[in-house]
Amino acid sequence: MLLELLFPLADDFIVFNLFQYITFRTGAAVLTALLVAFVLGPWLIGRLKSAQGSGQPIREDGPKGHLAKAGTPTMGGLLILIGVTVSVLLWGDLSNHYVWIVLLVTFGFGLVGFVDDYLKLTQRNPKGLNGRLKLVVEIVVAGAAAAWFVAVTDTPIDTGLAVPFFKDLLVALGLFFVPFAILVIVGASNAVNLTDGLDGLAIGPVIIAALCFGFISYLAGNAIFADYLQIHHVPGAGELAVLCGALIGAGLGFLWFNAPPAMVFMGDTGSLAMGGSLGAIAVVTKHELVLAIIGGLFVLETVSVIVQVASFKLTGKRVFAMAPLHHHFEQKGWAEPTIVIRFWIIAIVLALIGLATLKLR
Repeated sequence: MLLELLFPLADDFIVFNLFQYITFRTGAAVLTALLVAFVLGPWLIGRLKSAQGSGQPIREDGPKGHLAKAGTPTMGGLLILIGVTVSVLLWGDLSNHYVWIVLLVTFGFGLVGFVDDYLKLTQRNPKGLNGRLKLVVEIVVAGAAAAWFVAVTDTPIDTGLAVPFFKDLLVALGLFFVPFAILVIVGASNAVNLTDGLDGLAIGPVIIAALCFGFISYLAGNAIFADYLQIHHVPGAGELAVLCGALIGAGLGFLWFNAPPAMVFMGDTGSLAMGGSLGAIAVVTKHELVLAIIGGLFVLETVSVIVQVASFKLTGKRVFAMAPLHHHFEQKGWAEPTIVIRFWIIAIVLALIGLATLKLR
C-alpha cells in the first residue's frame, strides 16, 4: 500500500525513493509486525482467556507435566496472522501475484486451524475438526494456490522441480507439479503443527526458516544474484522477502508471550498457517527440496510419528517412548526448556546446511 502511495512522490521527495527497495520494506515489515504483536498481544490474550475460560484441552494421554498448563488460552496464532496482514498490506507490493498466493495459503490454512481450535474448545475435545475433512480443505486451498502459481509463471519454471547442488537441473513435472506442490504445502503445514507441542518449540524454527527463505526469495527474484549463484530466477519472487519479514516480526512478537511459561498457545490457527506459508514460499521460489533441509526439524518430528504408528501397527511395539519426537525426550526426563533450546540449535544447523546449497553447486 505504502509503495503505491508514496513511491510516486520520489521525484519530489528523494526520501520516498527508499520504498522501491525490497530490503528497506522487508526491514520495515519486521518492525511493523513486531510492534503490532507487542501492542495487540496483551489485549488479545486477555480476550482469549476471558472467552475460553479453562483454555485449551490438555490430552490425557500426553506427558503428565502438561497438565500444569491447563487454563492457558489457545488461538494465539491470531496474533501472528494479524501482524503479518497489517505488515504485508503496508509494505508489500500488492500488485505482485506471489504475495497474494502465499497469503491465500496462509489464511486458508489459518482458517482451518481456527475452526479446529474452536471445536476443541467448544466440544472440550482435543481432537477438534474431523481429520479427513481437515485434509480435504487443506488440499483444496493448496491446489488453488499451486494452480494460480502455474497460471502466472512462465514455463519451464512453473512446473519444474529444482534439485539442490545441481546448477541447471530442472526436472519437468508437468501435470504432476500441482499434486507435488500440494504435498509440499500440506506437508509443511502439518509438520509444523506436529512440532508445536512445547512452549516456544515451533515458533523458533519457523522464524529461522522464514529468515532463510526471506534471503532465498530475495536472491531468486534478483536476476543478477540468481545468475551468479546459478539458482533459478523467478521474476517477482523477491517480493516474498517482505512477507518473510512480516512472518519473522510477528513470530518474534508471539514468542515474547509464548516463551516458557507460555501466556498463550498458538494453536492450529498459527501452526497450520505458518507451515503452509513456508511451503508456499518454497514452491514459488523453486526451493521445495531445500525446505526439507532447512525445515529438517519439522521433518524429523513428522517421521517420528510415522515410524511410531507404523511400528505399533505392524509389530505392536513402539520405537519411541512417545511421539512426536519432543515428547520422547520429555518421557526420558529432559526438561522442557532443554528440549526447546537443543531443538532450536538443530534447526539453526540445518538452516545453515540448507543455505549452503545456494553455493555448493
